[in-house]
Amino acid sequence: MDFIIEAVVKAVKDLYQTDIAAKDVNLQDTRKEFEGQVTLVTFPYTKVSRKGPEQTGAEIGEYLQKALPEIAAFNVVKGFLNISIADSYWLDQLRTDILSDDFAAAKQNGKRVMVEYSSPNTNKPLHLGHIRNNLLGFSLSEILAAAGYDVVKANLVNDRGIHICKSMVAWREFGQGETPESSGLKGDHLAGKYYVWFDKAYKQQIQELVEEGQTEDEAKKNAPLIKEAQEMLLQWEAGDEAVISLWKTMNGWVYDGFNVTYKTLGVSFDKYYYESNTYLLGKDIVEEGLAKGVFFKKEDGSVWIDLTEDGLDQKLVLRADGTSVYITQDLGTAQLKYDDFKMDESIYVVGNEQDYHFKVLFLILQKLGKSWAQGLYHLSYGMVDLPSGKMKSREGTVVDADDLMADMFGTAKETTEAMGKVDGFTDEDKNKLYRTIGMGALKYFLLKVDPKKRLLFDPKESIDFQGHTGPFIQYTHARIKSVLSRANYTAEGSANDVAELDDIERDLIVTLTKFPQTIQEAAANHSPALIANYVYELAKNYNKFYHEKSIMQAEEERLKQFRLQLSAASAKVISKAMGLLGIDVPERM
Repeated sequence: MDFIIEAVVKAVKDLYQTDIAAKDVNLQDTRKEFEGQVTLVTFPYTKVSRKGPEQTGAEIGEYLQKALPEIAAFNVVKGFLNISIADSYWLDQLRTDILSDDFAAAKQNGKRVMVEYSSPNTNKPLHLGHIRNNLLGFSLSEILAAAGYDVVKANLVNDRGIHICKSMVAWREFGQGETPESSGLKGDHLAGKYYVWFDKAYKQQIQELVEEGQTEDEAKKNAPLIKEAQEMLLQWEAGDEAVISLWKTMNGWVYDGFNVTYKTLGVSFDKYYYESNTYLLGKDIVEEGLAKGVFFKKEDGSVWIDLTEDGLDQKLVLRADGTSVYITQDLGTAQLKYDDFKMDESIYVVGNEQDYHFKVLFLILQKLGKSWAQGLYHLSYGMVDLPSGKMKSREGTVVDADDLMADMFGTAKETTEAMGKVDGFTDEDKNKLYRTIGMGALKYFLLKVDPKKRLLFDPKESIDFQGHTGPFIQYTHARIKSVLSRANYTAEGSANDVAELDDIERDLIVTLTKFPQTIQEAAANHSPALIANYVYELAKNYNKFYHEKSIMQAEEERLKQFRLQLSAASAKVISKAMGLLGIDVPERM
């Protein structure tokens, strides 16, 4: 509504001889109980008008109505000027903008953004928490691209360390040569199996040592398995051929397994980074920080940074023996990523348990004078719970991503068949539909909630065709496509001579016009939830229109064609919006 903002700026200048900035004009959506589509808050102008908010609103409203042919009427309620925009304006928006092929396609803004997400460990399969991470990262990447950014999707794979060695030790001790092929397990599931086995055997050894008289802390350090894992890590770092060979073999199994899960999830990456290649990075940055006086060295040789004046604490950046800690590696990797892509913004999609870590990382980089550090952002998201409770990887009680997706497909099948929505489908089409609905339900439920909030995922609730769900929106799209198919609708043959709208038609067009701005807001706020909730409102508005306005039996042919045109526009925007969430919409169901 830039034309209204410009007119308000001119109105205040002409009426009250005062200059105001366009950014200070506060336009809002008109509340449903009042007439109008746009509301101007008039309280800020009472100081210069020297009149009450209602009289000020009336004066500005009269000015706008005379100046702008697009404004049909206005009303003032207390300090709010409600503006009714002419039907001709909304119809023009539909015909020249919404129905165009490039609707909501933003121009390239010349800025590059990296979105790093997934970041799995190669000692276990992906679980429910990883699903939210991947869906957030992929959806945000799609939204940023739609908003005009050049986007790089990155995955930093945690493929080394003591946790990886635990799976390797357990396989070497108990595996008897088992492979994904011989076991029938996906490679990531096989590695995860031995990670759980390690933990169980390790706990048993601790218990035995405690019974022999050691303290629990002593037993944890002295258990043969943990010593074996620590020795294996040293051997890996020393380049031991046998250990490196086993590491490459087991990681290869895991990558194959991850790729299957990523494909089912519908996510992808442009660039992979591996911790095994980056864990030594950062030592040069430590030297740089010492030279600049940003870091200091203690008597034992360890290197630290003092962040107490920033409300944090002292942070270790290099151990006394010269080995890296996580923050060392992350400093180096951040520099590597920037050197590779020179991005304006770098977004880390990581759970909120790492809030402090990223606060420290970003602050250190700023203190080191890295010009790009201001563009670092932590998309901190809440954990996902199930009705059954929390998950623990070591104990094998995680909600496996593959199992959950398979369960979603099964639930989609049961629900869809019970509603009789697959009549006339081939078996192949049915299975494709079940997967589309199941993934749509899962993705929408996890993305409709603000990323920062913790959420409880209820699989059955997510597949309700009448609720605030993905399947409700998918069904709305299929319903529209069915109407268009029955009418043999083509865009070229649609009518353009409707001049007036009723409230339901106008509300639907108004909702459609908000899509480009919603994309920009979702990008700026790093929140796919804004898109998810927008498309739900659009689907609700369309269903209201569908139930209250006859399409196929419209009173006049021109009305029928117009309503088909409005239906086609709604289907297109629903499809695009759901696509930004990584969700497919079926043509029929």
